[in-house]
Amino acid sequence: MTTTVFVRRFFTDYTRNPVNLLLLVLVPVVFVVVVAGSMANAARLLGGSAATSVGVQTATAGWAAAFLAGIAMYFQTAATRDTDRRLVIAGLPTRRLVLARLLTGLALATFASAAALVALEVRSGVDHPARVIIGTLMFAVIYTAIGATVGALTRNPVNGTVIVLFIWILDVFFGSAMGSADRIPTRALPTHFVTLWMLDLPSSHTSHLDNLGWALAWTLAAVVAAWAIVVSRTRTARSHTHPGHGHARRRHLPAAHPTQLGAAFAAAWRDARRNPTQWVLFVIVPVVFILGAYAVTPNKPITVVLDEHGRRLARSFAMPLVHGATMAPIAIASLAALVGLFGVLDSRNGDRRAALAGLKPNALLSARLGVLAVSAIAATAVALGATALVFHATQWPTYAAANLLLALTYGLIGALLAPIFGRVGGVFVAFLLPFLDLGVVQSPMLHPTPTALSKLLPGYGGSRVLLDGALTRGFDETVPLLIALVWLIGLTTAVTLTYRHAVRPATAT
Repeated sequence: MTTTVFVRRFFTDYTRNPVNLLLLVLVPVVFVVVVAGSMANAARLLGGSAATSVGVQTATAGWAAAFLAGIAMYFQTAATRDTDRRLVIAGLPTRRLVLARLLTGLALATFASAAALVALEVRSGVDHPARVIIGTLMFAVIYTAIGATVGALTRNPVNGTVIVLFIWILDVFFGSAMGSADRIPTRALPTHFVTLWMLDLPSSHTSHLDNLGWALAWTLAAVVAAWAIVVSRTRTARSHTHPGHGHARRRHLPAAHPTQLGAAFAAAWRDARRNPTQWVLFVIVPVVFILGAYAVTPNKPITVVLDEHGRRLARSFAMPLVHGATMAPIAIASLAALVGLFGVLDSRNGDRRAALAGLKPNALLSARLGVLAVSAIAATAVALGATALVFHATQWPTYAAANLLLALTYGLIGALLAPIFGRVGGVFVAFLLPFLDLGVVQSPMLHPTPTALSKLLPGYGGSRVLLDGALTRGFDETVPLLIALVWLIGLTTAVTLTYRHAVRPATAT
């Protein structure tokens, strides 16, 4: 009875922000309806096992449910650690509390799975309902366990969300639906066997019955491991202040800095340096993503339409080169969006107190944006280094500038999302927007010529400049560059206005 009450309370707390509940429905619908066709085309280009579009479209339901379940469960675990510990100290049995948390995560996963399955039925229909429903639920359960595990071990939201999304990206783009089902390294991916069984894909290492057994074993093992880790961490975790909040209370105006801007930047940079794991992830994620994408791309020709010397030409390139060149901005933009989101979200209370103490909001904002720019530059430098191992841009300065332009654009978008969507909803949008924009709509592999939709999205200008620098000898993308700069100026203005409103000292009550 107590467990049921806590599950209801936890679920109510999650849905207190109506945006979270809306996105539990909207994200699967958008992912399955909008992305499924493009993912099927990408699978055909990459020579995936799921050769038919129906197979990949079916898998998108599981991917959407997994994405939502993993992120939602991460915040169910990480953001409530101190509260849960106080409940345990007050006498609530640890196992009962963890059970309530996991059941809440499973309820959210079931809700997301249902939305994804309904969207799939509306879009293309379901040929084998029992297999698809069970498979989608296994996707969601496995990622519920992953989110809980990462939440118990990684408290910082940037680190935690990047880790969950990194696992999800590897699982989707290098898994058995998008690539070969017989690659040995992919057998370690969380949903490899679930995908094989759900899509009824042949493989040389297992039969269909073995796929089901391995899928169930993966699901059970993930839940058991998550249970054990979360119970252990809830029982033994030491209370400490939340990153950002505790440091904010110690923040003061150092006498060594003659200006408020210098003091604010020094404080913001100290906060960034306290999270070395973030900088490690900034190296690992782009390197693995770029080199992995290059390795699995078949060596086939692909046609891309480019502007060169004032003329529009259709030129043929090796697919691994184009894929390698376009992976860098996706990785950079996703990281920058998350850093922008949490850089503003987790510093808002501390910056409001600093403003009350006399620091000007403009100085605080400039410091936050300065640290965001440093983060974007660092991620861009690492991504360019990884790209240089597999691809030689025709104009490196233009190519590098375009990557940095996209990183700054999506860093500002992340900062703008913070006050609108909050923590959980902000992560969903901060990842999906660059994925849909740069990974799908602007992709020259899926769309050799820019579409009407691509010109409306923030990544259009930077993507055209990037392709121009990567594949042509002259610069012919002046108009897209101006469009990108307009986006950058407009986003900077919007972030400035929302930030000043958020940290403006409130009237005392």
